[in-house]
Amino acid sequence: MTVALSVALGLSACIGAHAAQAQTQGAAHDYALPAQPLGAALNQLAASGDAQMLVPPELVRNRAAPALSGRYTLTQALERLLAGSGLSYRVTRSGVITIVAAPATPRPRQTPTAPPPKAKAAAAEPDPTDLATVQVTGSRIKRAEIEGPSPITVISAEQLEREGHATVFEALDTLVMANGAVETELSGGFSANAHPLNLRGLGPGRSLLLIDGRRAADYPFPYEGRSNFQNFGNIPSGAVDRIEILAGGASAIYGADAVSGVVNVVLKRDYQGDEIKLRTGTSSMGGRDRFDLQWTGGRTGENWGVTYAFQYYNQELLYGFQRDDWDLRKNPVVDPRLGVQPDAGLRIRRGSTSSSSPLIAPPAGTCERWGGEFVRHTYKRISSNNVQTLGDGCGTWNDARYQHLSKGKDELAGYVFGTWDFSDGLQGWASVQAWRSKVESLGGFESITGPHTDGVGRRGDFYDPQFNSVIAPNRLLTPVDLGGVEQMNQHYYERSLDVAVGLRGSFAQRWDWDLTLSRADYYFERTRRRMVGNLVNDYFFGPQLGTRPNGVPIHRLNLDRWYRPMTPEEYASISTLARYEAESWVNTASFVVTGELFDLPAGPVGVAGVVEASSQGYDLSSDPRVQPGVVQLYNLTGTNGGGERDRYAAGIEFSVPITQTIKASLAGRFDKYDDITAVDDARTWNVGLEWRPTESLLIRGAYATSFKAPDLHWVFSEGSGSFGSNTDVWRCIAAGANPGCSGYSYNMFSLSEGDPNLEEETGKSWSAGVVWDVADGVSITADYWNIELNGAIERLSVGSILAGEAGCRTGKMLNGQPFQFAPGSGYCQAVTALVTRRPEGNEAIDRVVEVRSAPINQSYRRVAGIDAGINWRLKTDRFGDYRFDLNWSHTLKSEQQVFATDGVDRDWRDDPTNLDFRSRVRAGASWRRGDWSSSLFMTRYGSLPKFGGVGRTGVHFIWNANIGKQITEQAALKFYVNNLFNNLHPDDETNNSFPYFYDAYSPIGRELALQFEYQFK
Repeated sequence: MTVALSVALGLSACIGAHAAQAQTQGAAHDYALPAQPLGAALNQLAASGDAQMLVPPELVRNRAAPALSGRYTLTQALERLLAGSGLSYRVTRSGVITIVAAPATPRPRQTPTAPPPKAKAAAAEPDPTDLATVQVTGSRIKRAEIEGPSPITVISAEQLEREGHATVFEALDTLVMANGAVETELSGGFSANAHPLNLRGLGPGRSLLLIDGRRAADYPFPYEGRSNFQNFGNIPSGAVDRIEILAGGASAIYGADAVSGVVNVVLKRDYQGDEIKLRTGTSSMGGRDRFDLQWTGGRTGENWGVTYAFQYYNQELLYGFQRDDWDLRKNPVVDPRLGVQPDAGLRIRRGSTSSSSPLIAPPAGTCERWGGEFVRHTYKRISSNNVQTLGDGCGTWNDARYQHLSKGKDELAGYVFGTWDFSDGLQGWASVQAWRSKVESLGGFESITGPHTDGVGRRGDFYDPQFNSVIAPNRLLTPVDLGGVEQMNQHYYERSLDVAVGLRGSFAQRWDWDLTLSRADYYFERTRRRMVGNLVNDYFFGPQLGTRPNGVPIHRLNLDRWYRPMTPEEYASISTLARYEAESWVNTASFVVTGELFDLPAGPVGVAGVVEASSQGYDLSSDPRVQPGVVQLYNLTGTNGGGERDRYAAGIEFSVPITQTIKASLAGRFDKYDDITAVDDARTWNVGLEWRPTESLLIRGAYATSFKAPDLHWVFSEGSGSFGSNTDVWRCIAAGANPGCSGYSYNMFSLSEGDPNLEEETGKSWSAGVVWDVADGVSITADYWNIELNGAIERLSVGSILAGEAGCRTGKMLNGQPFQFAPGSGYCQAVTALVTRRPEGNEAIDRVVEVRSAPINQSYRRVAGIDAGINWRLKTDRFGDYRFDLNWSHTLKSEQQVFATDGVDRDWRDDPTNLDFRSRVRAGASWRRGDWSSSLFMTRYGSLPKFGGVGRTGVHFIWNANIGKQITEQAALKFYVNNLFNNLHPDDETNNSFPYFYDAYSPIGRELALQFEYQFK
């Protein structure tokens, strides 16, 4: 109610407010700032005044600010802090304040014949000749303007709070350009405890994460078990000053991986005093309690300074059974002839593993022995549009409800940054950021589906003389067997450490330099309880009694044990703790020099040069008992890998003022690789153009090339294996059962290995747009962007390999059309060699034992779209201060070609299997008056294809709101409501795959939190 009223008042105030009053006067605030270093005072002023302020460190170094106490407008307070410092400030029409050198003797500049008109300066605003410069992501050259040739998105620490985000990743996940599908907590998979970011839908590994401009270490465990990426979930929010995002190619500045964008997390510096924040909350539907404690502080002396931040974060594990809607019986697409059927809990098929095989009914009373975990159910299926009754088995409604919806987390983080001034022109600095995380999750319980063979894995069927038939057993373990749900939880332990030291200084009055040495290290450990294959055999199946003439093994199922629950002690006797361990690291040395090369009539030519050397590596060690070829644990495989690469680079960048209104940017970079891959070197470049026909209008454009060296795991993977059900396409086509292939799917083992012969991916991107300061406090941006990627590395899927093998063997595709490659072609020789089969009795075609896959440079991707935004700041005496932000991104075109043998899919954007959002919107409105403040934030997610393949879902809105009160001079309270309307996901009446909505949406629902802040004097 308060937030809505604030927004309404803001709109009414906007109609009647005078522009000069809006920008130059502003509402007065009470300030109580102690005498302290000027940089710390300005940072506190910006935070308390809700202003965006750029403070160049070299300008405020060794300058002090007087104490400030009383009620002032922002401009009045700023002028008092800067009085006598030799500094002044400039305010852009969009409201950004830049600290500048006070005008002295202006350096003469040649005036053009027809100078562009300038906006009238505000009455209280000085107009210095020389503006100070700052470095912004996307360029190493410092500049006075916020906007450059490429669009940059900035999220400040204050904005993180205004929008209600408890973590850095929560904020990044709302970015309009983060529209690509990723593994989430619901999808589980190989990414374990990580939070990947997918900019422009080009994949998580193609955006670069920087911490204070330095490359962060890769997440040690590969994404989907295949490729490396960076984790955006291990950054302590309490240490963040701001986050800068450049969405587009930037390899000419930052090197490899900057294909779809760069995210630079800038940590806090020049902090003075201490502040404690305590935030605790829960969800309105129950569970997921959260606790966040932050301590941020800093001290300065005559020639030294230190800033520190410490954070403790705890999040309760949330299970599916804590949500009423997390239920198999909520299926919106139910065939009335079948009804909703429970998952298989305990049953035996007669004849084969085929879904058409009848069930052998368990003895009466068997299902009830599990105390409500199992229910007796008569299973049915539809075959040729007829209902086929399969028989009775024990089903379960509960297994899906044991899945975690949100992991349990316990995290500690610390950050320290210190400086020492040796002289006016030389400063030493050091930075340490450390993070430790303990996490619990549950992806489901183990199942027993047949006897195990070391080195091969489990087999789903065998001959049992008790039934005089081949049988296919299936039994799901439950909390009754293990002694509680938590006994199946997986445990993660992670820690990361980023250490950097450096020297920086200036010379010849117009040159700055920075020498940096850094190391980033990431350690990962994962443990989970799993059964041992041979012990499962001993307990349930006994020794192999022989082999049938058709090759099927003979076992005698222990029915007494099969038809009763295990005790926790019995489960412990046949299980063990599987352990995975991984580590990644990157060491970097860099030297950067920036300055002004010489003067042109329109101004100085800016230049930046960088030389860099780095070594990068990883080591992944899965439990030796899950390795391909070993496979001693039941139904569990893993991957190993490890390797290093060295890289050397040199780059240069120019900023050239062509006229008073036109500026060009040029950059080039050479990267040299020393590793076992086919990548030798890479050359990238970019060019940008800025035209300012008036002071309030910027027309810009940029073109960039990019590259991505093969991820280390693509190269050094020793093989990752997995079991999964796939269709034997050769058998299906030979039997004439295509295209449906009902009954021709079974479990297969797939193996993927690295390839050192991979080449680099290459890309190019360009953008063009405008930035227009429409009026005082109002700014509009609009940019068109286009990104192309060639030679992208993809892994051949098991399904595509089996379809290719079948086409080469039969000359046909699944749809009956002729296959495009001849049996003796190079393609067919390669693809058929990837499939290993073994004899299956008297059947004409052998059974698939293993499918091997490897990464290849084939894929082509192109995405293009529009980003637009509006920023409106309004300051009034009567109604308070307001801020309105709206950002929108819409993908106009998305094309892809997965394999060189395929045609280019020109309409991939609208393909029913593409789960990237076509559009996103984020909007915010905030209000502050006196001691009160409130904010409203919205994220709009575009539609996705319906699960049934026809039509699209509705759009999805998430609203966050908060209200705050400064209760004393030093203490404040804030109340947050995230997902205000408890909106979970769009309806999709065609989705019959549990949980009946895409995992891009969160089932957590509305969350409430209370935050207490206290600033120590």
